[in-house]
Amino acid sequence: MRAVVLGNDVYAYTGARAVDTGHPSVVFVHGAGNDHSVWALQSRYFAHHGWNALAVDLPAHGRSGGAPLASVEALADWLVAFLDAAGVAQAALVGHSMGSLAALECAARHADRVSKLALVGTAAPMPVSEMLLEAAKRNDHVACELITGWSFSAAKQLGGSQVPGLWLTGNGLRLLEREKPGVLYADLAACNGYVAGETSAAKLRCAVLAILGARDLMAPARNARALIAKFADARVVTIPDCGHSLMAEQPDAVLDALRAFLIPAT
Repeated sequence: MRAVVLGNDVYAYTGARAVDTGHPSVVFVHGAGNDHSVWALQSRYFAHHGWNALAVDLPAHGRSGGAPLASVEALADWLVAFLDAAGVAQAALVGHSMGSLAALECAARHADRVSKLALVGTAAPMPVSEMLLEAAKRNDHVACELITGWSFSAAKQLGGSQVPGLWLTGNGLRLLEREKPGVLYADLAACNGYVAGETSAAKLRCAVLAILGARDLMAPARNARALIAKFADARVVTIPDCGHSLMAEQPDAVLDALRAFLIPAT
């Protein structure tokens, strides 16, 4: 699906399904330096099981135009503009890493537009090392290498993908390499500069799910505890032996957690 959001052309993967206002909606929001493709399994499942599933490319990422947004707050407001452009009145938001911060802030600012909130690989604050920030600012390839090395658990760096033939670290590295110069730095700086997480979390009244990786080095599970404690209605799923790239390392486990959270029991 293509839409015009705040004057820029934007792409969202919908599983080849048109948006149907009679169906519930879920928007998938990717993390720093990524695009809609990180949600391939999860978004396709919901798209083919009665949902409007929109895995969006944020501005300047993937197939979307525009410039990268400089703050999590700007990303949060942009998500509402995207919902307007897509003709979606209310949606569940599922965000990974930077996308989890944008989804959180969006739910706090625009409570009437968000039905449920799922945060994958989240933490707030989400500090970024000075070394990584400087490398990204220089558009130095070492930034992509560092993120790739920190994003996968040790076992998955050796192989063992659930998808036959998929090289997890190679695929993750190539995804970062594809982004336009300056995009990764803008994303990391936005994460590093976001300080309102716990304050915004305390405002929420919608149900919240946190999906954490027990071996996450980028956003360690322990760093999410204070944030999760602020939610009025929260549940936590911790995936063992899993790093920061949860949707790639354990796609079925992430999907199972989202299904149990988003789809009402019958």
